[in-house]
Amino acid sequence: MNDACSVLASPASKEGITPAQIEAWRREGVVLVSELLPASLIESLRCLAELEFPAPGSKAALEVRDFGSGGRFVFPSKHAEFNRVTLHDKLIKAVAALLDIEPMALRLTQSDLWPKYGHTTQDARDNQDQRIHMDYPNHMLVHPPSWHSPAAVELIIYFSDARDCAGETGFVTRRSDEDPAYQLPYRHSPGMGKHPFINDRLAAEHYFREQAPEVAAFRAGLYEREQIADFRPGDVLFYRHDVWHRGRPLTSGSMRLAQNLSFRRADADWISLLHPGWSWSMYHPEQRFERWLASASVLERTVLGFPAPGHPYWTRETLAGVTARYAPFGFDPAPYEQAI
Repeated sequence: MNDACSVLASPASKEGITPAQIEAWRREGVVLVSELLPASLIESLRCLAELEFPAPGSKAALEVRDFGSGGRFVFPSKHAEFNRVTLHDKLIKAVAALLDIEPMALRLTQSDLWPKYGHTTQDARDNQDQRIHMDYPNHMLVHPPSWHSPAAVELIIYFSDARDCAGETGFVTRRSDEDPAYQLPYRHSPGMGKHPFINDRLAAEHYFREQAPEVAAFRAGLYEREQIADFRPGDVLFYRHDVWHRGRPLTSGSMRLAQNLSFRRADADWISLLHPGWSWSMYHPEQRFERWLASASVLERTVLGFPAPGHPYWTRETLAGVTARYAPFGFDPAPYEQAI
């Protein structure tokens, strides 16, 4: 393996993500940003997550092998702090700026905070030392559009410090339109086309050396170009479904907490929702999601797919029906009524 170049986050401005950070993301596909979200909110959510998940080094932690929180921290969550981070105003506005669209034209498709543990045993599906890959196969039904017409933004919010746990995200930035690593179509990874899904790096690269030496050579070049996100608590990595990246090994006996999110353009309906639909949460007997939705901002509701004010869905009849459904929880129909 190469000695990868370490990248530290650049700070956001008081207004949010900066023009230089926007340009870097659009040009290279990746930008690591600090000081975007309130440090107190990050710390509060980190403490909650540490209480929910097995302690590093425990027997239960040794059994955790793959992605996800097991439903503990999937939007909408019983933890208000998690929901606040997921739909934080600065986060939504940053994503909208990257895609050069209005915030109301975004839709949330993923939000999951999960632990990753450092250990020494591995198998082909293990995420301890991931193969380099793109995320588009498990986010969309089609192939990504051209580089200059992105349809979505992926994010990782880090709640740990890489100096304590390692587990940095490795990535390959795009250099130009002629960059050989980013020539369409994208197919040189496990889980793409005919290649079987293999998560572990050593097993994946062994497969390609045996079955497709030309792909193995291409992928070796990706590893040589790998940079790593040297994250601190609260840092946000903005990237894309069509960026080469991977999770690097953690320090043995440690835990990394991170939240994965994805937002798409409202018109990019070929990009899938990774979790059960938000409305499924309304089967909860405490009616937590109904109460949250009634008090949410118009922007927060719209990013979840609730029709925006002025949408053709809204008529006197439909507004009366929605009001009847949510009025007991404090829903204010005024923004929608005024736009009819």
